[in-house]
Amino acid sequence: MLLIPSLQRCIQLLLLPLHILACLGFWDSCYKKVFPYVMAKVAAIYNHKVYKQKQELFSNLRKFAGPSGQLMLLEIGTGTGTNFQFYPPGCQLTCTDPNPNFRKFLLKSLSENRHLKLERLVVASGEDLHQIPDGTMDVVVCTLVLCSVTNIKKVLMEVLRVLRLGGAFYFLEHVAADHSSWTYFWQKVCDPVWKYFGDGCSLSRETEKELEKTNFSELNLRHIHVTPYWIPSSPHIIGYAVK
Repeated sequence: MLLIPSLQRCIQLLLLPLHILACLGFWDSCYKKVFPYVMAKVAAIYNHKVYKQKQELFSNLRKFAGPSGQLMLLEIGTGTGTNFQFYPPGCQLTCTDPNPNFRKFLLKSLSENRHLKLERLVVASGEDLHQIPDGTMDVVVCTLVLCSVTNIKKVLMEVLRVLRLGGAFYFLEHVAADHSSWTYFWQKVCDPVWKYFGDGCSLSRETEKELEKTNFSELNLRHIHVTPYWIPSSPHIIGYAVK
């Protein structure tokens, strides 16, 4: 693995023009407008690959409905709304995303999933959900988001804050591979490029460790691969945690 730093330096040198644009603020402002169009295409392909896994994951959402029988669900990093089809009818939905350019794609997805009711649409990062009151959510959902947030610990603290006691946090995230594997080698090599074109996404996040350190009363988690093992984004964790 001593080769990793050398390869990363070479890649970073090639990425110098993008780095300069990013420092000047041009890259982020332009790419944030383009990224939703990219994700609209990529998300559909990804959903096809993990359809059965998502269907199974979200199959027990109803059991976390509150005393009124309604399910109050918050999705962090909603993006284009590709999870909407898996949510139960009558679900009261609050959506957050830091990128306002996703709005038209999200609304299109809502128009195709009329079994849901949108309560609020908030432009906010997962680290700061102050617009959502404490203990008001039965379920929080986060898929392919923790790989790109600035601070996973802060996001998980916000999740715990907005969840009611007994509520659940559902997740599906790509994560770091085993450190002794070639997949991990390529994850570390590709990370500098991936972060620019994946809107801050990291291939080698140790998300499972952060979940284990968070004060959930129950953690149900398993590892899956959604593509061939050698592809850097293949290793995933999927499951839910109870407050």
